[in-house]
Amino acid sequence: MRALHLTADLYRCRCDSGWLTEAERLGSWCVQAVRAVGWPVVGQWFHGFAPTDRAPGGVMVTVLTADAQLCLRTWLAQQGVTIDVQASKASTDRAAQARALMDALVARLAPEWTEQRSLDRGDDE
Repeated sequence: MRALHLTADLYRCRCDSGWLTEAERLGSWCVQAVRAVGWPVVGQWFHGFAPTDRAPGGVMVTVLTADAQLCLRTWLAQQGVTIDVQASKASTDRAAQARALMDALVARLAPEWTEQRSLDRGDDE
């Protein structure tokens, strides 16, 4: 097993608030972004969390391909988003595609700042 795992924590996103609150809107755009990097989608799940006394709600999106996955969660109280992109490292193309997908997501959500990490998972055997 070899994989590239990219994470990003986005703070104070300046995008239209609908991107952080509308599960179908954000999820549909994420599916398009995954397809745009060349990955065929095999599954998708979008869920909106209703506001409560303790939290203003948010959205969770998961998009699956045969060789990769995208998971995204919005945090309305902080105008924040957490993103995970994990891709099989069977080829360098998938690593480039994973990075292009992350770049597209960050650009769409327009954070004031991000903390991004990259982790090589597994070994070469």
